[in-house]
Amino acid sequence: MPSVIIVFAKAPLPGRVKTRLAAALTPEQAAALHTAFVSDTLENAAACGEVELHTDVPADMAWADCGLPRALQSAGGLGVRMFHALSCALGRGWTQAMIVGSDSPTLPAGHIRFLLESPADVALGPSEDGGYYAIACRRLSPKMFDGVEWSGPCALAQTVAAAERCGLSVAIGKPWYDVDEPRDLDRLAAEERLPRHTAAALARLRT
Repeated sequence: MPSVIIVFAKAPLPGRVKTRLAAALTPEQAAALHTAFVSDTLENAAACGEVELHTDVPADMAWADCGLPRALQSAGGLGVRMFHALSCALGRGWTQAMIVGSDSPTLPAGHIRFLLESPADVALGPSEDGGYYAIACRRLSPKMFDGVEWSGPCALAQTVAAAERCGLSVAIGKPWYDVDEPRDLDRLAAEERLPRHTAAALARLRT
């Protein structure tokens, strides 16, 4: 089997998602925006291949109409959860497994395809804040996320260094931006063309 795209998402619980937007949005508004981001990420990923939705806690009522295979992320830190999801996917026979985050609702599908087409063991999609919006793997190592400081400005560089220490080849894709801070929300709102769920959520915020 070729590739599977796993969308990692938090359950849309007010006060637990998009908390860095608290200066601009109420917890309920932030949760609604997060729900829209995930919906658009799922549709975007589905245009590129087979997709699964993995949530941090059960969220059966959220994205109920997506019609995609669902699973719960494993316990542990982000690196543990990502390694578990990637290794399970490769263990099921997929040639390549990708994890995409849900903080980049305007991410071009071409950026996802670029990573999927990479022959490298590990292909990373860099975000402008120093992290990454996606990781696609053909081979893994249990230590490939050792020393990575998640949500920090060096997460991408630290992942590259850790993967290379494990003997894995690494490729870097095309950069994009996450929507984490109020200034990112302003940038998003200024986009000329928005995916449909995000556009509808922003329209509700304006009213």
